[in-house]
Amino acid sequence: MKSILLLIVITSITLRSQTTSNFELVESTPVETSLDNPDIRNAPQVWMEMIGNARRHLDIEEFYISDKPGEAFDSVIRAIKEAAVRGVKVRLIADSRMSRTYPETIRMLDSTGNISVRIIDYGKLDGGIQHAKYFIVDNGEIYLGSQNFDWRSLEHIHELGVRIRDPEAVKIYREVFDLDWRLAEKNDPAAIRRLLKHRRYRMPLEVLAGGHDTLKFIPTMSPKNLIPDTALWDEKNITDLIARARGEVDLQVMTYSPVSRDKTYYAALDNALRGAAVRGVNVNIIVADWSKDHPTIDYLKSLSLVPRIRVKLSEIPDWSGGYIPFARVEHCKYLVIDTSACWIGTSNWEKSYFYTTRNLGVVVLDEKFSRRLRDIFYKDWDGPYTSLIQADREYAPRRHGEN
Repeated sequence: MKSILLLIVITSITLRSQTTSNFELVESTPVETSLDNPDIRNAPQVWMEMIGNARRHLDIEEFYISDKPGEAFDSVIRAIKEAAVRGVKVRLIADSRMSRTYPETIRMLDSTGNISVRIIDYGKLDGGIQHAKYFIVDNGEIYLGSQNFDWRSLEHIHELGVRIRDPEAVKIYREVFDLDWRLAEKNDPAAIRRLLKHRRYRMPLEVLAGGHDTLKFIPTMSPKNLIPDTALWDEKNITDLIARARGEVDLQVMTYSPVSRDKTYYAALDNALRGAAVRGVNVNIIVADWSKDHPTIDYLKSLSLVPRIRVKLSEIPDWSGGYIPFARVEHCKYLVIDTSACWIGTSNWEKSYFYTTRNLGVVVLDEKFSRRLRDIFYKDWDGPYTSLIQADREYAPRRHGEN
């Protein structure tokens, strides 16, 4: 019954009307929770609409693809195949490590006519992974956000993303896709110098976001040494936003840790948040309860002891139908400052996501959009799934993987 209801949501335009905005906030919320926002369209509906509108090109770059027959995401996969059948040229890039974990759907798509698949090895190229989650339709629009191409992301995980209709923005993001497409052909680090073209973009970009309202935004991306314009680097834009905050910083990510994978201290984001608190800014942070592991929980406790910084853990209850691995979690990645600007992206807040791993994001310089994002934050903050971290409490890591 759950899956049937979700499929009805996808196919019915009467439940939520089509947007006229060129910059749309999109969500996915776990079933059996109170996190859904009726005024914000769900990812399955938006994705199906975008893929159904494709006429020439559909470029998809995903961390991985995991389908399950009968679930909502199954309709998305069918829509991609149908686009290829009607003559749309489909290119798909997936991460090398995760493609070994979830190979079935990728192989199926690769065997479909008019669909080309390449596997990118960011471990060889830059020491990381391909972690971005986005797709581009023709030359006109892009979707990027926290949702993986995973059936669980549409039904059992809290996610946020944006749909952007703007050819100038698409051109910038497509340069990233085209670079990765060429790199994925041989996964040869020596090719980076030849293929990466450095340039400066004029920022910010502007679109009509509904009615006559103009919204300004800046595309962002990582890793620093594999993007055309380093002024668009995620870390720089995030720390610049925090430095601008005068009253409030609201942050939600799945994981936050200043401990790098090599066990060194990563100071950039930690210093930015602590510095904001020192100058009188109230900092509020929600992280998923997957962060109960050591040493991550220890640094979150440390952060929570700083005056003006509050940190909450979010715990989404298990589904009534049984335990689902790698699901029932807060996976959103966004930042709001003073209700005047915000960032939404695909990066967790750890060093590798900005220095060795492919990710995308966007800075939005718009009060109306930022205020709506802040409302979503506080619905979660004040809701039944979050609780303040207690520095004197011993936390047990939450099971979230396979048995």
